[in-house]
Amino acid sequence: MRQTSRVNDTTIAALDRLDALRSALDGVALPLSVAGADAARDARRSAVRQIDDYIQPRLSNLEAPLLAVVGGSTGAGKSTLVNALVGIPVTRTGVIRPTTRQPILLHSPADAAWFASTRILPGLARVTGTVREAPSNLAGEEPDAAQIGSVVLVADERVPRDVAILDAPDVDSIADENRELAAQLLAAADLWLFGTTANRYADAVPWKLLDDAAARDITVGVVLNRVPAGAEAEVEADLRQMLGLRGLGTAPVFVVTESQLDDRGMLPEQAVAGIRGWLTAIAGDRAERARIAGRTLAGTVERLCVTARAVAEARDEQIVVADDLRETISTVHGDAAERVADATRDGVLLRGEVLARWQDFVGTSDVFRTLESWFSRTRDRVTAWFQGRPAPAIEVEHEIESGLHAVMVDEAGRAASEAWSRVRQSAVGRQLTSGADLAHPSPELPERASRLVRGWQQGLIELITEQAAGKRTKARVMSLGLNVITVALMVVVFASTGGLTGGELAIAGGSAVVGQKLLETIFGEDAVRRLAAQARQDLEARVHVLMDAEAARWDALLAPVEAGADGDALRDAAIELQTAMAGVGTSTGEHSRSLLPSDLVEAEALDDEGESAIDGEATEIRELAPGETTEHRELGPGEADR
Repeated sequence: MRQTSRVNDTTIAALDRLDALRSALDGVALPLSVAGADAARDARRSAVRQIDDYIQPRLSNLEAPLLAVVGGSTGAGKSTLVNALVGIPVTRTGVIRPTTRQPILLHSPADAAWFASTRILPGLARVTGTVREAPSNLAGEEPDAAQIGSVVLVADERVPRDVAILDAPDVDSIADENRELAAQLLAAADLWLFGTTANRYADAVPWKLLDDAAARDITVGVVLNRVPAGAEAEVEADLRQMLGLRGLGTAPVFVVTESQLDDRGMLPEQAVAGIRGWLTAIAGDRAERARIAGRTLAGTVERLCVTARAVAEARDEQIVVADDLRETISTVHGDAAERVADATRDGVLLRGEVLARWQDFVGTSDVFRTLESWFSRTRDRVTAWFQGRPAPAIEVEHEIESGLHAVMVDEAGRAASEAWSRVRQSAVGRQLTSGADLAHPSPELPERASRLVRGWQQGLIELITEQAAGKRTKARVMSLGLNVITVALMVVVFASTGGLTGGELAIAGGSAVVGQKLLETIFGEDAVRRLAAQARQDLEARVHVLMDAEAARWDALLAPVEAGADGDALRDAAIELQTAMAGVGTSTGEHSRSLLPSDLVEAEALDDEGESAIDGEATEIRELAPGETTEHRELGPGEADR
């Protein structure tokens, strides 16, 4: 009779929400080295990996065989325990650390397809092996750091069906990759068999992991190994008290008294009888297996959501820092734009050659004459101008253009230097700008500033043309020339006298009045006021665009910080997953359906004989010695500790 995996609608919904949270976690950016960022990055990476390794496959099928991971500290005798549980040396023991580099997964032959596929731990390659007779110090394979990314699958009839045993590396190994792999394997477990010793059970590292187990509500069996004869009761009582304080008071404790090993390096069978009985009882009780799987899954999802919220907080902090840096950059360049605007208001641009050229053109002696006489005289001056006697209006225009261009380039350079200096005052800013050079304005700035001035001047011509719609006004404009009117409007825009003193004040002030009276004669007082306001607004808007473009050079550094999911997206995804998980396991089942191929994790549907509905096999088959088949090999000298 085939045993078909089934999922109901609530499970499918929970899987969808889990996928959404995974995408949010995978897409969150935490590049800045702010306080807590390293821990958040590690937590995010571990959470994504745990979703792939454990949560998604377990949620997809609560009836799949359980994975019991044997973990613990260096020298806790984990591999010796595993060998004793199986009854034959399958994993190497020894005093040289680390002994276990390639984790060994022992399973019933009936469960082979469940573990040969990438249903769980998809990132680890599979190597299939068989057991050979050898003492424990030669069992398994030679420790090989190059094989750290694979797991050796060993099928043996002595392993009970529906519970596999995985011998993991030391949680406090001297090798970083071993510690990371141990954490990954423990995170993928349905239950732990956690080994420690009489003289090391109070160490900090194991308790950090046991605290995590309590937070996940995972089923844990604690093995207190190498307890001196006669000290069992005292040591066990102290350990149980510590477990109770950490929320693990119901965890079974198995005391293994210090014993003489036989010539194969094996513990006496009775030393691990209690542990074997516990695992066998779980394996033979379908309801208990379902309870353990459901409890561990629920606790792991809750822990995942807590992690997601912690990562969200770290993400918020990254965004705040990025926003502060962007605000600093924006403010500095905005201030530069305002300084350019101030320079166009306070008469600075009418100093020197600009003022002299303008004075050549109109002078100030006619300011108090009657409007008619003033206009007539001015028109005569303009006529003479085009005949080549005074300096042409184009020279005034050129001087204004040069002055405005110089002010913009200077202020942009000042802004670039100030922004660079302020950002790099902090360690985060120095990290962000490592390898970059934004202390100077862009090479394209002078040309862009020139285009800005020309564009603004063209805009003034268009404004004047629009204003001179009437025939009479148009005639007046044509009599003087469009360039002359444009220059006059520029002078009016720049002629506030706040920055001039002495003789400059009198000359510039008078010149501005002349320019304004000229324009008022043509367009009228209100129209001139509007023209000047529009001209100034247009110029200031263009300058802000120029400075914004300079500030935008920082986007290449800040955009990667700001890209991806934000903290709210993570929090929302976590809440939605929790809501979806509330219905998992509580539905009546009337909406259940057979697991479709699109839902199925490889090799999740098994028949009673252990045959897979989808063929599952090792991702890698290697031979240990000449003459072995390509289907199986003997497990060579290996990786266990005592």
